[in-house]
Amino acid sequence: MNTLSYKTKSAKKEEVERKWYVIDAEGEVVGRVCSQIAHVLRGKHKPSYTPHVDTGDYVIVINAEKIRFTGNKWDQKEYITFSGYPGGQKRRVAKEMRDKKPIGVVEIAVRGMLPKTKLGRAMIKKLFVYEGAEHPHGAQKPETLEF
Repeated sequence: MNTLSYKTKSAKKEEVERKWYVIDAEGEVVGRVCSQIAHVLRGKHKPSYTPHVDTGDYVIVINAEKIRFTGNKWDQKEYITFSGYPGGQKRRVAKEMRDKKPIGVVEIAVRGMLPKTKLGRAMIKKLFVYEGAEHPHGAQKPETLEF
């Protein structure tokens, strides 16, 4: 019996080759750019994507303070945190978040788009967000990622 054996190649964490990408967030809409960032962090842009293995690449986001929302989200969108104690809920409007911690807008958006598991926590560690146009990762020779 002559059977062809085509096997799907499953990636192993030791065999994953990671690249570095730079994304300029200036003038980009938060949700649209962050979904692309999450896509690259998960490794879904690679043919070797395996759901249970972290096959993603490193992403550097620059100009995070120049990112934009559509509509009235700067005044209406709220970031809510809860310490676990009574009265420990804090709300921060997006405009206030941009002024105090502009990298938090991108980090929170991307984190929400990744799996809520150990694997997702490993993926978020490959994200580096900076307010200005400079970053300290020149030695990694990152490529510019266009959408």
